[in-house]
Amino acid sequence: MSAMRKPSLATLVAALVAGSLCAGAPRPRAAAAEAGGGTSSPPTASPAELGLDLDTVTIPELQARMADRSLTSSALTTAYLRRIKAIDPTIHAVLRTDPTALRQAAASDARHRHGRTRGPLDGIPVLLKDNVNTRDLPTTAGSLALAGSPPDTDAALVTRLRHAGAVILGKTNLSEWANFRAAKPTSGWSAVGGQTSNPYVLDRNPCGSSAGSGAALAASLAQVAIGTETDGSIVCPAGMNGVVGHKPSLGLVSQSGVVPISAEQDTAGPMARNVTDTALTFSVLSDTALPGDPAALPKASSLRGKRIGLWRLPSLGPEADAVMTRTAKRLRTAGAEVVEVTPPYQDRLAELEFPALLSEFHRDIDAYLATRKGPRDLAGLIEFNRAHPAERTCFEGQELFERALAAPPTTDPEYRAMRAELKDLSRRSLDETMATHHLDAIASPTNPPAWTTDCARGDNDVIPSSTPAAVAGYPSLSVPAGFVDELPVGVLLMAGDHEDAELLSLGAAVEHRLHAWRAPRYLPSAGTGASR
Repeated sequence: MSAMRKPSLATLVAALVAGSLCAGAPRPRAAAAEAGGGTSSPPTASPAELGLDLDTVTIPELQARMADRSLTSSALTTAYLRRIKAIDPTIHAVLRTDPTALRQAAASDARHRHGRTRGPLDGIPVLLKDNVNTRDLPTTAGSLALAGSPPDTDAALVTRLRHAGAVILGKTNLSEWANFRAAKPTSGWSAVGGQTSNPYVLDRNPCGSSAGSGAALAASLAQVAIGTETDGSIVCPAGMNGVVGHKPSLGLVSQSGVVPISAEQDTAGPMARNVTDTALTFSVLSDTALPGDPAALPKASSLRGKRIGLWRLPSLGPEADAVMTRTAKRLRTAGAEVVEVTPPYQDRLAELEFPALLSEFHRDIDAYLATRKGPRDLAGLIEFNRAHPAERTCFEGQELFERALAAPPTTDPEYRAMRAELKDLSRRSLDETMATHHLDAIASPTNPPAWTTDCARGDNDVIPSSTPAAVAGYPSLSVPAGFVDELPVGVLLMAGDHEDAELLSLGAAVEHRLHAWRAPRYLPSAGTGASR
C-alpha cells in the first residue's frame, strides 16, 4: 500500500453510511408524508406503494425509513418474499425461505419502536448460501446426502447475524459441495436445487459455488447475501451477476459451522448490490476489529492520488480486456494513477494449489461430517453418490472426492512443504508487486462474460485473478465494471493482509466512479455476440 494510515472498520462503516444517505435518491413523497408520527406501511403493500426500489435501495436508506416509522421490517421482508415467489421460478437461486422470517421481522419492528435496535442489519433480510449451518433449516451443500435433519446448531456467522437483528430470509442454491466434487462440474448446479441461471441471460452460467447468492442479489431477492470462497467462489459469482462480493482476509469471519474445503483458504463473506451494504454486513460478520485512525479514512468518492496496479489477464479474452481498458481510463480521469503489473509466481501457484486442497478437503470434510447425520466421512459420501442416480443427473463425476480420498494426509512432510511454499509465493506475489509499484491495490478482471451453461461440457472457468488473494488469505473485492453486450464483468481489487477496511473504502470510490450496475432483463439467450 502507499503510505496511508489505516482506517478502522467502524469509521469506514460510518463514512459509507453517511455517503449513502447523502448520495441516495430523494425520499419518496409517501415516506415524507408519513414521517414524524404517521403509521407504518402495512406488510401487504407493494414495493412501489412503500416507495421502495428494491434494485437500488441501500441499508442506510432502509434504516432511515424504519427509524421514522415510514417502513417496517415486516413490510420489507414481505416485499422480498413476494419477489422470490414471482422471480425465483425463472432463475432457481433460492432453495427455501425461512417460515419464521416474518416473526423475525416483527421482533425487529418491536425493537425499532422502542429504540432498542441492534445495529445496521436489524430488520434487514439476508439470504445464506446453503453450506452455512442453520439449526432450523436444512443445510445441504447442495447434496442429497445432507438433505435430512438440519444441523444441531447455527454456524458462528449466523449467530452473529441473529444477534445483530438480521432477518434470515432463507437459503440459496450453490454448486454442489462448493464445486469440489467433479473434475468438470457445472457451476450453479446441485442435486438439491437443480441449475441456477444467470438473471442477465438465462442460458448463461452464474459462476462459482456461491452462484445462488450472486444470482439472487442480481434479481433483488434479498438485501444482502452470504457467500463462501476457497478460490473465486464469492468474487466470480459477484462479477458474473453484476453485484459486489467481498472475500475477507482469512480468519476475520469464523468458519465454524460452514461446510469446508480447506481451513487454509476457506472464508465466508458478504455479497450485496453496493459496497455500502457489503461493508455493513462485513462489520457484523467480522470476528476481528481492525485498528486505525478515523482521520485517515479517505472519502468514498475520492480516487485522487491512489495508485492501482492493473493486471490485465488477456487469457480472459479481448472483451473482458476492453472493459478493463475503459475502467483504467475512468479511474485515471478520477485522479488515480494506474500502472500495468504482472504479479509473479502464478504458474507455480496453479501447480501447487489443487494438490494441497485435496489433502485439506479430506481432513476437513471428515471432521464436518462427524457433526451431521448421514455419511460419516468422505468414503461414505463417495458410496452415497454411487448409490443415488439423482446425484448424477447433470454430471457423473466425483473425481475430486476420489482423488482427495487417496491424497496424502496433512501430516505428510511433502504436503506441509507444498502448503508452506503456496503461502510464501502467494503473499510475495502480491506484497512484492505492491511494494515495487507503491500501490494501494491491484485490479484485474474478475470474470469473462458468462459462458453458456452446459452439463455435458462443464464450466469454462479458468479464471486466475482470484488465486493470489485466495491462497495468501488476503482480501479481495469484486465491483461491477461494465458489460459485454448483456453480460456483466467485474473488476477485482486486491490488497494486503487485514487491509479489508482500506479495500472496501477504495471499492466504494471505484464503484462511485464506474457506476456500472444495471438491473437484469432475464433474456433467454444473448446470441453469439456475448459468447467467449
